[in-house]
Amino acid sequence: MRLFIAVPYENSLKEVQDKIDKTSAKFTFPNHFHITLKFLGEVEDIEAVKERLSQITFKSYEAELSEIGVFPSPSKINVIWAGVKDKGQTEELQKKIDDALMGIFPRDERFHQHITLARVKSVIDKEKLKESINSIKVEKKRFAVKEFVLYQSTLTPEGPVYDVVERYSAK
Repeated sequence: MRLFIAVPYENSLKEVQDKIDKTSAKFTFPNHFHITLKFLGEVEDIEAVKERLSQITFKSYEAELSEIGVFPSPSKINVIWAGVKDKGQTEELQKKIDDALMGIFPRDERFHQHITLARVKSVIDKEKLKESINSIKVEKKRFAVKEFVLYQSTLTPEGPVYDVVERYSAK
């Protein structure tokens, strides 16, 4: 199974996606929003992962959407994302997950909390795309983080499909 761990974002971001200029590039748009905490890839011993994740404790907290950004850089845009700000709780949760899975998976050396809005397949007009992204102002929506989820990701021609394997609630 191809797995990853994420904080689900239950609200729609379609209104933000709609502000991206569709004529400047070819995109895929996710319809399932989340903050990826750790990508695991192909996993055979799912029970060991589930057991270790079940040992993690964390308190629920508030976060909010912030700026719009791109990966890897403005000169080469592959992903358009909405940033997420909190008081360090998401990074702390990500480190707890890394610690819990130590010995099974390598530690993530870089972590940038964000929600993917679009993946850029090919750029038609780079300047128009950059202008479009720079003009987007995201509403600072606050949301509660009450759980993290172990997801299975199945790749399809229409894009990935995510299924919940296990939910882990704040205590």
